[in-house]
Amino acid sequence: MLRPVHDHELPAIRRWRNHPRVRAASFTTHVIAEHEHARWWAAVKDDPARRVLIYVHDGTAAGVVTFSGLDPAARSGEWGFYLDLAGLEPSGALLPAWIGLERAAIDHAFGPLGLTTLRGEVLARNEAARGLHRRFGFTEVAVHRRDIDGVRRDVVTVQLIRKDDS
Repeated sequence: MLRPVHDHELPAIRRWRNHPRVRAASFTTHVIAEHEHARWWAAVKDDPARRVLIYVHDGTAAGVVTFSGLDPAARSGEWGFYLDLAGLEPSGALLPAWIGLERAAIDHAFGPLGLTTLRGEVLARNEAARGLHRRFGFTEVAVHRRDIDGVRRDVVTVQLIRKDDS
């Protein structure tokens, strides 16, 4: 299930995002300071082209799903996510939560957001994420290089197009 973010959850969201393995899989890898996080939240919370949602797994807030570049005319957008690794791993819930988050994000994109095309980007070396995206029907449509911490890295663009039910 996805739901809106509550302001009191911002410290937990920042903690999840600053987990070393989340940062290693991200395009911004430095530790995000409180003031930087607050500036980001102020910019995204009322932006009609973006949504930030909490993923709830087994009744507990367990991750963040972001949608950006939302274009109602084109019915397309991009997405990204991260999970509460420190909270999910000890109980063995990480993989089920990750699968649930991906399913919930796709359902939200093609349901309430009304998108027909959903895109994302993943580091080429992140085989686990690429594999899960493929499992959910995403195709890899492009590869480009991006500077991350002064190093050029391959980034894969993935895309999922909604299938008509008719």
